Amino acid sequence: MAERIRFHLDEHIAPAIARGLRRHGIDVTTTVEAALLSRSDLAQLEYARTSHRALVTHDADFLRLASQSSHHSGIVYSHKTAHSVGEMIRRLILLYEVLTAGEIQGRVEFL
Repeated sequence: MAERIRFHLDEHIAPAIARGLRRHGIDVTTTVEAALLSRSDLAQLEYARTSHRALVTHDADFLRLASQSSHHSGIVYSHKTAHSVGEMIRRLILLYEVLTAGEIQGRVEFL
């Protein structure tokens, strides 16, 4: 069986999203939990890569980093005002259900 996506939520993502994903049995870490608060974007992306997690963010700087290298475990981007918390949870669950960890690796997905 293919490996499921695991997510890492950066500091811009509401904690309620992590709680909602966990209620659906999805493996999630957050920047606060990983003691990465105020660390650079590169440090966040490296943590996500080495822990095999797709990084979920509202920070467009990660789009620039992704354009420079596809050596990451996937980036899921949503503009901060594009979706409610509930809609973000629903869209991340959909990604979780339709893509494997291998399929999102090196890709950017827009919610």
